[in-house]
Amino acid sequence: MKYRLMLVVLFTVIVSCSNKNNSSESVPVNNFIHGVDLSYVNQIQIRGGEYKDNNQVKDAFEIFGSKGTGLARFRLWHNPQWTKELYGDDNGQLYNDFEDTQSAILASKRNGMKTLLDFHYSDTWADPDKQYAPEAWENITSIETLEDSVYNYTLTTLRKLNQNNALPEYVQLGNETNCGMFYSEKNDAFPDCNVCESKEWDNLRAVLNAGARAVRMVESELNTEIKIILHVADPQFLDWWFGELTKSVVDFDAIGVSYYPLWHREVSFDQLENHIKNVKNKFGKDIIILETAYPWTTEGNDNMPNLFGDQVPLEGYAYTPSGQLNFMKDLSTKMKSAGALGVVYWESAWIAYPIKTLWGTGSSWENCTYFDYENNASGVFDYMKE
Repeated sequence: MKYRLMLVVLFTVIVSCSNKNNSSESVPVNNFIHGVDLSYVNQIQIRGGEYKDNNQVKDAFEIFGSKGTGLARFRLWHNPQWTKELYGDDNGQLYNDFEDTQSAILASKRNGMKTLLDFHYSDTWADPDKQYAPEAWENITSIETLEDSVYNYTLTTLRKLNQNNALPEYVQLGNETNCGMFYSEKNDAFPDCNVCESKEWDNLRAVLNAGARAVRMVESELNTEIKIILHVADPQFLDWWFGELTKSVVDFDAIGVSYYPLWHREVSFDQLENHIKNVKNKFGKDIIILETAYPWTTEGNDNMPNLFGDQVPLEGYAYTPSGQLNFMKDLSTKMKSAGALGVVYWESAWIAYPIKTLWGTGSSWENCTYFDYENNASGVFDYMKE
């Protein structure tokens, strides 16, 4: 009787688990992150741009949340006055400053998404070609003062976000810091954090650890967890960069990498899975693709030239909606197999709408978004169901 009862209980548990697994397509099978960068959305919607789902106008954050997106990433600039000046409106608002970014984080959280805050530590874009110090910091002359500035700015930002229920789950210290930080057109007396020309790894470590201390302070104050990510562009540089960085102690949780397959060709798409797996195992850190994209057409929808579409496509992935969908399916599958945290798609909502940018009016990315040229959500969202 005892054994019969045990069999009945076991059968009940199996049936129950089976029913749970089949109850809804939206139930996640693991914690793999399907993320997007939505940093332009506020500017587009505030300026009158509209997004649609099945021809119904909806808030963009609602669309992404309802489609199963798990994480939204946002860049933060220190004091981007130029975003207002582009419009010639002295009374206008800034974009990608604290207030704008906080608003976007809150909108994402309301729609069920976790958030990643990307500290550029600059008033403008930071990437492998440029790393400008904020204007407010440009007269700093000692590494200790720079550390203090990074620490206090990071700490104050996170505390303010928490006060408004907008604390992110992930924080990125710097953006595509391949050659370091703060080195573009710097004053001669400004601390050198260039690791390509000057090999100033100690200064870069000091700055990154200052940001990390601020994050850990907030964790301690709030009894919460915030994952710290460091970010490099192009998978080919991961071994070199993190190998040099970790020769001394640096506090971080995850390796972040930009992977644009039409630009980053040294590690092929076929090699990517093993490469990511090897980097993860070598450094004993989580790893996540923080930026990627793939075109669904070569045609544009405004007068601004697009960045992608002229390159030779990946073999088997045409510049079509199905090609973009299959790329995202296969990239996600490869990253799951490699043990990565997830994949974040860069500016999936930068549709063709006349917002002002440093490069002109409109979008250089509309052929890479998750929306067709009627601004309807496209089929690429379906990759998250696989």
